[in-house]
Amino acid sequence: MKGLILSGGKGTRMRPITHTAAKQLLPVANKPILYYGVEALIDAGIKEIGIIISPETGEDVKGCVGNGDRWGIRVEYILQAEPAGLAHAVKTAQDFLGDDPFVMYLGDNLIKDGVGPLVERFQKGSADAFILLKEVENPSSFGVAVLDEKGGIVVLEEKPAQPKSNLALVGVYLFNKEIHKAISLIKPSRRGELEITDAIQKLIDIGHKVDSHILRSWWLDTGKKDDMLEANRVVLDEMVDVNIAGSIDEGSRVSGRVAIGKGTQLKNCTVRGPAVIGEDCILENSYVGPFTSIGDRARVSFAEIEHCILREDCKITDFHGRIADSLIGVNVELTRGDNRPVAYRLMLGDDSKVEVV
Repeated sequence: MKGLILSGGKGTRMRPITHTAAKQLLPVANKPILYYGVEALIDAGIKEIGIIISPETGEDVKGCVGNGDRWGIRVEYILQAEPAGLAHAVKTAQDFLGDDPFVMYLGDNLIKDGVGPLVERFQKGSADAFILLKEVENPSSFGVAVLDEKGGIVVLEEKPAQPKSNLALVGVYLFNKEIHKAISLIKPSRRGELEITDAIQKLIDIGHKVDSHILRSWWLDTGKKDDMLEANRVVLDEMVDVNIAGSIDEGSRVSGRVAIGKGTQLKNCTVRGPAVIGEDCILENSYVGPFTSIGDRARVSFAEIEHCILREDCKITDFHGRIADSLIGVNVELTRGDNRPVAYRLMLGDDSKVEVV
C-alpha cells in the first residue's frame, strides 16, 4: 500500500502567515503539521509516500521533508499546477499510484489514533473505498455523508448549503484502483474542481462498495488560526515527557509538562506546562503559560504569553503586556512603547516588525 499526502493549495484562510510559508509546514508543538501525516502513514507500515506540492510552496516542502531518508522511506514529489480539487490531485498522482491501493491524507489534518487500524480494516475487507467520518458543528464547511439506518452511505455532498447530516468526511481516505475509473467519470463541480466526494459517490453509483467509520476521538483540520491554536493545545495536552535540556536560573520556576531545548536560557521566568520551548532561546522576566510553543532562537522579555504559537527567530522584547491566542510568524519583531498592562490577540506574518504604541 502507498501513501499520498496533499501538501498543495494556497492557504488563503491562513494569510498573512501563508504568504511566505506552506500551511502544512506550520508547527504544532514545534513540529511541522506535515510530519504528523508522514509519521501516521509510516506507523501504518507504508514505506512509499507521494506528496502533492504546488508551484508556490513546493520547494519549501521538499526542503523540509527531503527524500524520506530520515524515516527510512521513499518520498516522491508530484506537482499539481493548480488547486483543482482532491480528486484532481489523485488524478495527477496516477503514475505514482499505479494500480496499488493507497491512503490519501490531507497534509493539514491531525488525527489522534493515526491510520494504522483503518489500513488494517481496509486490507482485510472487501470495500473499494473507505472513508472516515466525524460529527461536527459546521458540516456545511466539509464534505458530508448521509447514512441509512444500518450505517450504509446513502449520499455524499461537498460543502452543502443545507447539510442533511452532521457527519463530515475526515481528511483521510483509503482507495483501491477503482477510484481512478470513478474520477474519469466525474465532471468539475460548481466550484470548478474535481471533488473527491463526487468520485466516491460515483463509486457507489456504479456498484462498488464504500465502507465508513465514525471517528470518536479527536480530528483537527488546521485551516485557520484558531484551528492551529486548538491543534497546538490538543497535542501539547497529550505531552507526557518532561525534558529540560536548557538552563534555568534560580529566579525561574518551571511546573507541569514542559520541554525546553538545549542552549535555551530562562532568566527570572515562570513556565507552566504543557508547553514546549525550542533550542537556543533566551527568555527573561517573562511568563509562559499553558498551551504555548516557542520556536528555536526566540527572544522574549517582559511579556506574558499563553495559548500561543511563536515561530523561529521571533523577538518579543520589553513588551510589558499579555499576548494570548496568537500565532506569530518567523523572524517577527514585536515591541511596545509604554508599560500599561494590556492584553493582545495577534496573527503576524513572517518578518513583520510591529511596535505597539
